Amino acid sequence: MRLIAAFLRLIRLPNLFFIALTQALFQFCIYYPLYRGLIPAKDILHFAFLVLASLFIASAGYIINDYFDINIDEVNKPQKMVVDKVIHRRWAIAWHFILSFSGIILTALALPVFEKWYLILANMACVALLWFYSTNFKKSLLIGNIVISLLTAWTILVIFFSKVTVGNAFEPGTYTQPKFFRLAILYAGFAFISSLIREAIKDIEDIKGDVKYGSRTMPIVWGINATKVYIAVWMIVLIIMLLIIQVYILQFRWWWLVTYGILFVIFPLALIFRRLFKASSTEEYHSLSNRIKFVMLTGTLSMIFFYFYL
Repeated sequence: MRLIAAFLRLIRLPNLFFIALTQALFQFCIYYPLYRGLIPAKDILHFAFLVLASLFIASAGYIINDYFDINIDEVNKPQKMVVDKVIHRRWAIAWHFILSFSGIILTALALPVFEKWYLILANMACVALLWFYSTNFKKSLLIGNIVISLLTAWTILVIFFSKVTVGNAFEPGTYTQPKFFRLAILYAGFAFISSLIREAIKDIEDIKGDVKYGSRTMPIVWGINATKVYIAVWMIVLIIMLLIIQVYILQFRWWWLVTYGILFVIFPLALIFRRLFKASSTEEYHSLSNRIKFVMLTGTLSMIFFYFYL
């Protein structure tokens, strides 16, 4: 039982649930309402395979990250360590390869191989990026943050591209309507920017271990104050974008969505912005990181409204 609990902690079960929830909401609250009567017969089976592929690849990424982060984690979060404490390093690397390979196989099963071969290659690239993130990119200035943010956005885009044909993705009145594209970009963009913010906050939180083992993350290279300015700029960009979207959807009289967006996405972001420059301890930065995670959740849950509005 202890081993199972450790393994679930290693693969970040709550994060996997969030990935699955995001993809399920995009599938059932955006794709289904837009394409009622046009859904292929085996779509739900292929979707399930694609979700499992995403979860397996993400799990493999979390495992390899902890595998290469043993020394740093002994400084930053020794109480949360699993690799070399509960699960042997050999088993960790074995599980990484098993889950990565299974994720690629499931991607191939989820898609028409000759039509969507590029998505199989894309998920193979995700596996490679997660490996290089753990070995090199994570310790580099900005690159690691951008990689993780792109992969976060990809959890939505992979579902979008599995449904559309790239050549006619922008043609009105076809199976791949522009509205579907706009919503995919909207939520992928939100995931990308909010992830950039969270990764930068986590870099400040983990600065002690990163300094000790030669990482060149943003707070180490630029300093904590400059990193806070970087975070603040992205938060302002995100808040302005969200406000513009609220004004745009007012014309449709989607009052519940506007109210939800202001109360549960924009207002919490404003509170985080206010606390950002006052934060100074590891606990405060950890709290900010969790608050951003909450905003990512509430932003994702807003897809539910489109089930009724589309």
